[in-house]
Amino acid sequence: MGERERKLEILIFALVLDLWIGDPDYFWGKIPHPVVVFGYLISWVDELRNDIVLPFRTPLDADKNDFYLGIALVFILLILCLLVSMLVSVVSWSFFVLGWSLELLIVFTLIAQKSLYDHVRAVFVSFHKKDLITAKKALSQIVGRDISNFDESSVSRAAIESLAENFSDGVLAPVFWYSVLGLPGILFYKAINTTDSMIGYHSIKYEYFGKAAAKIDDFLNWPASRLSAGLVIVAGLSQGKLDAIGDSYKNMRDASLHPSPNSGWPEMAFASVLGIMLGGERCYTEGRIQDFLINAEGREILTATDIMSALSLYKRTCHILLILVISFVVF
Repeated sequence: MGERERKLEILIFALVLDLWIGDPDYFWGKIPHPVVVFGYLISWVDELRNDIVLPFRTPLDADKNDFYLGIALVFILLILCLLVSMLVSVVSWSFFVLGWSLELLIVFTLIAQKSLYDHVRAVFVSFHKKDLITAKKALSQIVGRDISNFDESSVSRAAIESLAENFSDGVLAPVFWYSVLGLPGILFYKAINTTDSMIGYHSIKYEYFGKAAAKIDDFLNWPASRLSAGLVIVAGLSQGKLDAIGDSYKNMRDASLHPSPNSGWPEMAFASVLGIMLGGERCYTEGRIQDFLINAEGREILTATDIMSALSLYKRTCHILLILVISFVVF
């Protein structure tokens, strides 16, 4: 079996397992999840920076030192990912089945199909019980914005936007980088994505420290965001949404005007297929951000039914992704 066939075989099993059982909480309650390990390392470097670097820096070298320390963090993560990949390779050379299983476990845990579905569905279930407070609590698990004043429409919109964005960076991007660069690719992508989510903010504390990770994360997510939009549109067509191509073409300008270079693309696809409006003003701890409206002609008032429609579209898109990976093995 060649390296390409071995990777695709592992990827197929990983996608099927993740669709079927998702992350087993009982397992990760006994050993730390790989993303949690990345988080510990990032927090350790951040604390080291707070205790050693910040107290002794001067205003003139503050930004430069923070930026260099952020680059050093990226290199530390890269070395860790390479070391883990080398260890798995050594195990594979000696014990093929054990190495294959270990790599499958890592890849399986770094793809978030079912966990994303479950988190967004929890918002819908709360609405189904007419419990806005619980729905907002469920939403707070997947978004970082201020949702204290959200009504049902705002919660529904935020849940769908999060579903769209996380399909790109939580599902398709790991699959893409594993397909291209193997185990080092998916590990480094998740490390950078975790770093960006923890310190990649426009704030006084992290503006320069997290800049390197944020820029690399933008670069790594660029191909997946465009591919994810295409897959969502194909899924929409398979559901009979024949206007999806025309509407998405019309809304491509909205995607390109999004403050994020990547998030607008999957959001554009979901908005086009579902016929809804996304975007607008968002509130974060760092302040308010005015996003461009995506599919401004779409329906503005959203309900829990729209969340379920988005979940149905998401699930179909995941199935198409699996079929696409299988087709690479067959052909």
